[in-house]
Amino acid sequence: MATVGLTEAERESIERFERDVIHPSMTALVILDFWAEWCGPCKQLSPVLDKVAADYADKGVKLAKIDVEQEKLLAAQFQIKSIPTVYAIYRGQPVADLTNYRSEGQIKKALDQLLAQLKIEPEGAAPKAEIEPLIAMGEQVLAEGDAARAANIFAQVRDMAPDNVEVIGGLVRALVAAGQSAEAREILDGVPEELASKPEISRARAALEVASAPAADTSALETRLAANPDDHEARLEYASAKMAAGDRDSAADALLEIIRRDREWNEGAARQRFLQLLEAQGLEDPWSGAQRRRLSAVLFT
Repeated sequence: MATVGLTEAERESIERFERDVIHPSMTALVILDFWAEWCGPCKQLSPVLDKVAADYADKGVKLAKIDVEQEKLLAAQFQIKSIPTVYAIYRGQPVADLTNYRSEGQIKKALDQLLAQLKIEPEGAAPKAEIEPLIAMGEQVLAEGDAARAANIFAQVRDMAPDNVEVIGGLVRALVAAGQSAEAREILDGVPEELASKPEISRARAALEVASAPAADTSALETRLAANPDDHEARLEYASAKMAAGDRDSAADALLEIIRRDREWNEGAARQRFLQLLEAQGLEDPWSGAQRRRLSAVLFT
């Protein structure tokens, strides 16, 4: 913004704008609120913006306010014709007009979309390029069976990226595999509501539930099944015991046998447990793909 021919007050106004809006917008999304003391709608919107900015401060969002009566030059530069007027600024440029969003929910939804589209990282967050190789290392170590070491890797990465759902999910699954289910459950219970439905978190939760199936001596269950192959309750307990023991193949076989014999038994409990087993393994895992094909063969033949 040119400063030639400006008064001292106008120069100071521009300096404040560069300090409070332009510079922060180089790395953060700045909500820019044009308002005035006499504006009733501005006073209604102001506390909503304050709360949203506070809630999103750790996501890379900042709030700046411009009093159009005190900063007439800036208001003219932005061609402000009515207030409140609210823009989202990124890298010195308006990227969205938020003026028509007046509720907390509407503003947060718009910010979520902008943060995702612009790939804005929280202040101090580790770059994605730095995190991804470490996540891959943790997953490889976990796949090789060293759950304790994998948990240690994911825990260290979580210090760098506390809200990364891949890291949280990997840490929970590693803890589950290492027999530390209580710690895994505590982490899941602390996951923010907006992250709880992410696929990575759902997979981690499924892994915990599968591992939490009660262990049991299967010999008695096998005797019951030999006497009555339609004892689905015994077969479900058998599958759960195999899950707890880490024998996914036997668990899948038992659940598919229940589905083959009576797919609607107990409101589809076997199918639900079967899908949970696949989710715990990872829906993209080759084993899960093979099991889905087995399920399709049972359902459609």
